[in-house]
Amino acid sequence: MQATIRRTPEEFIVEEIPAYLPSGRGEHLFVTFEKRGLTTPDAVRALAQALGVDPRAAGFAGMKDRHAVTTQTASFPFPIARDAEAAVRGLALPGIRLISAARHDNKLKPGHLVGNRFTITLSVTEGDAEGLAQRLREIGQTGVPNAFGPQRFGRDGDNPARAMAWLAGKERGPRAPREQRFLFSALQSLLFNRVLDRRVEAGTWGTVLPGDVAKKHDTGGLFTVPLEGPELEDARGRAAAGSLSATGPMFGAKMRWPEGEPAAIEREVLEQAAFEGAPLHFEGLRHLGEGTRRALRLHVAEMAAEIRGGEESTGASVVVARFVLPKGGYATTVLGRACRPVDATRPGSAADDQDSPESS
Repeated sequence: MQATIRRTPEEFIVEEIPAYLPSGRGEHLFVTFEKRGLTTPDAVRALAQALGVDPRAAGFAGMKDRHAVTTQTASFPFPIARDAEAAVRGLALPGIRLISAARHDNKLKPGHLVGNRFTITLSVTEGDAEGLAQRLREIGQTGVPNAFGPQRFGRDGDNPARAMAWLAGKERGPRAPREQRFLFSALQSLLFNRVLDRRVEAGTWGTVLPGDVAKKHDTGGLFTVPLEGPELEDARGRAAAGSLSATGPMFGAKMRWPEGEPAAIEREVLEQAAFEGAPLHFEGLRHLGEGTRRALRLHVAEMAAEIRGGEESTGASVVVARFVLPKGGYATTVLGRACRPVDATRPGSAADDQDSPESS
């Protein structure tokens, strides 16, 4: 089933859920704003220039889509001696609407968010709306495989290959540390997706296997699933109830390894990558990323799918999906389990988020 998204920015609404609120004091100004038709860096740069501060010193928790109406917060260095209220009073910038501003003690950093709330309008061929709405509601109960979307791999999808060639010494890599980390994260993401693909093919992405490193969704804590015994069955029951999920690798020197079959899968994926050119050993790459674990299952909270009247001009029906994803989750990963989303801003291609929703 095909569904069209982003026919207008208002049909793709994203609201950032902050990890904390500003304290009201300190030498950083937290500005919450709505943007339309702008990337997050462009909007933050425009705000910094309007406030008379260095854009390079600004901070934000995550990237938000360009072809959308999005709300998020950015921080700017702002000395106590300056009048913050006067600086933001009457502030008007193209594509940006100021919502609030308050001081805080520290800079906002990548990942300082709980998640994002989405309201997405999907246009489908009349007769398919009920099926799509039902699939979305089911996803709200089961979750989806937590894959990285294609936007993680660069405009041409070649960032992982570039990272392999650079780390293997076959090509010259970027000089800027930020660009180096960006390429390395693309390689990490590709390898995670390969492990996830193996688990999806085997039907084990939504459960836990003996030896898995599992993540508790309430606390974020990690533990190794026992290889046998009653504790293994308890972990499987908790996974079925949705309170924990198996994790996959974001390879790095400090990454926690699983045991048993999950470890074998991950080592096979890593060995294949080494054959293609990626390094087997990450000890010397700590400056690029130390490694971590990422849940194989993406929980979709507060899912609601509403069918609206058909459009006489196009013969299409409209489904409005509202849901919340934790940081690191991709909206099009969710939609892709229910339909084939086609981005109206990119004719002829499947949809992908224009910016990462996490940037962490």
